[in-house]
Amino acid sequence: MLVVLILLLVVVSHSLVKLDRPVRADIAALRAHGEHDLMVRALRGEEVERPPVWLMRQAGRYMADFRKYSEKYPFRHRSETPEIAIELSLQPFRSFGTDAVIMFSDILTPLPALGIEFDIMPGKGPNIDNVIRNRDDVAALKPMHDVDTQVPFLKPILSSLRSELEGKSTLIGFIGAPFTLAAYSVEGGHAKLCPNMKKMCFDDPQLAHMLLNKYTEALCVYASYQIESGAQVLLIFESWAHHLGEEQWLEFAKPYANRVAAYLQDKHPGVPVSYFANGGSVYLGAQNDMAVDGLAVDWKIDMASARKVVGADRVLIGNVDPMSLYGSEENIRRQVTSCIGKAGRRHVLNLGHGVEKDIPEENVGIFVDQCKKSFY
Repeated sequence: MLVVLILLLVVVSHSLVKLDRPVRADIAALRAHGEHDLMVRALRGEEVERPPVWLMRQAGRYMADFRKYSEKYPFRHRSETPEIAIELSLQPFRSFGTDAVIMFSDILTPLPALGIEFDIMPGKGPNIDNVIRNRDDVAALKPMHDVDTQVPFLKPILSSLRSELEGKSTLIGFIGAPFTLAAYSVEGGHAKLCPNMKKMCFDDPQLAHMLLNKYTEALCVYASYQIESGAQVLLIFESWAHHLGEEQWLEFAKPYANRVAAYLQDKHPGVPVSYFANGGSVYLGAQNDMAVDGLAVDWKIDMASARKVVGADRVLIGNVDPMSLYGSEENIRRQVTSCIGKAGRRHVLNLGHGVEKDIPEENVGIFVDQCKKSFY
């Protein structure tokens, strides 16, 4: 009986994430390959020594250095001025050593190129005046035909970041998914219940599909241009998935996001593409056949349950509860260790949503540090 117990303890000990142990020879070899591409390798499903780590809303108001700019300049000035956007993108990397840097931008950034003007109102979020409600509005949308001239600040930001990060970290590009951009355009900004977009889907699905097709075509071009400009990973954010039940998501969200992902996979093989459906963990299984390398999951599903749903081979991203960053150092480290242990080896550590504006900076540092100590 004693021998059996000893064997069980050995098995369990090898299945847990190890912290602060000496570096093994295989880990040393992987490090010699370079940690700077850890995110890319992990999303490709390659063998890595530990999960890479970055955070949604990585550059944001929780950082004092960020606030120096946000208190002085409006959002679009910051995101569309290359020198400022580059600086804000790099701040978290310099402070915490994250394994990836996401360009400072917004999912609405491509809209003006299509003829939809927006602004970000302090404390209120996006505001769109020329909302889309009918066929004439959809017909008036411009195609995304020349990103160089339609979004002229994009390439300088990405190419400069790529040059700065070469051999140091991975550069992430991103877009809002077609349904999410359509919903913003129809609602005119944030909407608690998304009533106008959902009414369009229920009462005039043909119009909804016309709009979604237009945005999908534009986003294929816009996302591809980001990769051509230096992005090594492309994330698709379905920020409004929480407004959709599975049936509506299957009809109005999944096909269009999947078209963008498949387009990128075909045009840029080897560049990982990931998808995040905010609030979509209730239909995680329906996401598993999408043409993406990684699936990000919100914090409402236990990571062990998520792993069971998608299987051992799918790369998962997430999903620590953002509220845990308000807690003690001990709790933050425990949450990180637990998430990594449940996710298994195909995993990129992140929160299940964004960093809140009043999170202490040092707590973000603890989150990143614990991941960097967590070797498989």
